[in-house]
Amino acid sequence: MGNAELLRLFDGLRVADVRDGLDWAGLHAKGTVSPDVTPLWQGARMTGIARTMRLRPSEKAVPPLTPEEYTEWAGRWYREIYPNRITPTIEQGDIVVIQSAGLPVGEVGSNNSLEWHAAGATGVLTSGGVRDTDECIMQEVPIFCRYRAQSMVQGRVEFDSLQVPVDIGGVLIRPGDIVVADGDGVVAVPVEHAETVAKYARQELDNDKIGRRRIYEQLGRPLDDSVL
Repeated sequence: MGNAELLRLFDGLRVADVRDGLDWAGLHAKGTVSPDVTPLWQGARMTGIARTMRLRPSEKAVPPLTPEEYTEWAGRWYREIYPNRITPTIEQGDIVVIQSAGLPVGEVGSNNSLEWHAAGATGVLTSGGVRDTDECIMQEVPIFCRYRAQSMVQGRVEFDSLQVPVDIGGVLIRPGDIVVADGDGVVAVPVEHAETVAKYARQELDNDKIGRRRIYEQLGRPLDDSVL
């Protein structure tokens, strides 16, 4: 099954529906990312195919430098130690999924998240931190993260690898798995179970709409997309 077809299966499904679908598929202990990974801004939601990246803490010492020397040294860090290898690989409908180095560093910011979005990513999921958060919120690229941070990566974080299984909030997410995120948090679906999970998630969503639409009508409340 191609990515476009996978995405159609999950179109419009909420995290709660997908969680239920995982249960229907017998995957009760799988998929739910730790609740400390949350949306950066209220209303953020995303569905996509995991494109993974793993980062690691650096043990390299930062030498004594003048501010002018530091500019050159920092640029070299980005070119050689922390190169941007993921942007050219992103396909439409991907979600950038990052296993963080776990330091108080903003590995995601307003620049790289917007660049990934422009390349086709529907959003960003990281087990670490985000900085430039005011701009990130203004740009409305969905970002789910563990904390807000201030520091840049140079002298602290190194690129490790692309398209490898990553640990996000206690869930192993592999390249190609389905990720769904909204106000209820983040859930990941192993791609080999995607069809079954989506089928029963859709069943739950449809039943929910029927039940709530009946109450809407009882209350005389205008119908909205959540019940249609």
